[in-house]
Amino acid sequence: MGAGGGSPRRRGGTAAGLFGVALLVVGTVLAPGGAYAQPLAPPGGHSAGPGGDEGHDGPGGHDGRKGDHGKGGAKPGSDEAPGAAPTRRAAPPAASGPAVPTAPATGGSDAPGARPAPAPGAVLAAVDGAGAAVPTAQGLQQALAAVRADRNLGDLTFAVADAATGQLLYGAGENTPATPASTTKLATAIAALSLIPGETRLHTRVVRGTDPGTIVLVGGGDPTLTALPADQVQIGGQPADADTAPASLDALAQQTADALKGAGTTTVQLDYDLSLYAGSPQHRNHDAQNIALVVPLMVDEGRVDPKSRDDAPDRVADPAAAAAEAFAALLKARGITVTGAKPAATPAPAPAASGQVPLGDVFSPTVARLVERLLTTSDNQLAEAIARQVAVVAHQPASFEGAAAAVTQELARLGVPMTGVVLNDGSGLHTGNEIPPAVLVRLLALAASEQHPTLRPVLTGLPVAGFTGTLNRRYGSGSGAADAAGLIRAKTGTLSGVNTLAGTVVDADGRLLAFAVMTRTTAPADAARAAMDRIAARLTTCGCH
Repeated sequence: MGAGGGSPRRRGGTAAGLFGVALLVVGTVLAPGGAYAQPLAPPGGHSAGPGGDEGHDGPGGHDGRKGDHGKGGAKPGSDEAPGAAPTRRAAPPAASGPAVPTAPATGGSDAPGARPAPAPGAVLAAVDGAGAAVPTAQGLQQALAAVRADRNLGDLTFAVADAATGQLLYGAGENTPATPASTTKLATAIAALSLIPGETRLHTRVVRGTDPGTIVLVGGGDPTLTALPADQVQIGGQPADADTAPASLDALAQQTADALKGAGTTTVQLDYDLSLYAGSPQHRNHDAQNIALVVPLMVDEGRVDPKSRDDAPDRVADPAAAAAEAFAALLKARGITVTGAKPAATPAPAPAASGQVPLGDVFSPTVARLVERLLTTSDNQLAEAIARQVAVVAHQPASFEGAAAAVTQELARLGVPMTGVVLNDGSGLHTGNEIPPAVLVRLLALAASEQHPTLRPVLTGLPVAGFTGTLNRRYGSGSGAADAAGLIRAKTGTLSGVNTLAGTVVDADGRLLAFAVMTRTTAPADAARAAMDRIAARLTTCGCH
């Protein structure tokens, strides 16, 4: 098909999710300190597809709103002693085969109601486009000329690459560093899945302290730990399933109370251990809405209202103390007197070193599922937590600086060209981050590569245009891109005056393409995003030879 003419050709399957490839990973637990513990069986099932009411990057576009969806009114401020007889804890979910991505959920109550969800075959079918013709630079130039001319795009840089080979096909300023906003999360996700086995689970535990009568709640870096009952937990507006259900603070309290009573203990002093992380917990752009303090112990990501579906909810001032207080209350409800909750003076002894069995322990969803979640919903808190796990495994300090260094180091090891790349965090909230569009498409090509099957959750976690995550309210009627709904998967990014979009699409001939569009503009954020969406949509209708 030529660049400009003819009716769009449709294909039976697209790469909105691409390649139903099982994740070839070994199940492990990432314990505090970075040591790998016992292998765990992965849960059966599928890649989650949360809805889109949690995505946010930070201060929003020209219209003063916040995040990928927008919110007004920014707030200022930028293990057990020998002889104990605990009740056995429930094991992590049993295996039922490798995790194979399936169709995502359709965005919950926020998803567009006038159109049905795309069928699994249209979103997550394997792509048989290896023999399809590759678009040419001339064809892409002709096809994109009109949509590129939109004045709402302001200062535009972009890149289009062949996902199968990583070959850059066309671009403008493709090697020029630009502010990536939340597309920074692609770098975090690639580094995490490259270094950490996808079936790894983050571990929150309770152990006996060194002082008599003391127990220690040890933060393992899992911000999704929840104090909510299981039937009230939602991920992006959708009920959690067996794969995505977070660890339960209530279950941890029940285990701990049973173990203490079994040992004849009914009164304890509660300490909490934050030694997994280093450095300042406060993000440079901290506003207690888009992100809370980054500490290894919190419940419900530090939300004041754990059920809040706001894009940038109010966060508690001290997430670790709030988590410890909630845990103490749950213990008291089970007949354990807690004399106080305070930070531990020294790190709690590791079970392997002390010979202790934890009084209680709970495990997060797998890192693969957490990566999908942080990409789909553009979850800043979770992105920073995963970035710190990268630092732990890379033997870097688990701080903002250490995590950025660890991600940078791992991407360079993977062969990603790092010229012009500057990372200061894992979420993209930092306005000093810089990534050229050509690097973003290289990251996406790595995730699509048959040589890197463990990176596949980066693709399955990308929001589906018009249906899930931070794209569920885009590509609608009147947008000029509605025909591409369900056919594009892409990570969004928004900061004040900055909008980005990077993802995958299959052209009319069935060739899988990776694209990145980055803008700096004074136009309203919605207008800039719509203009970017039309660029991506044009790729779905073009053979571009």
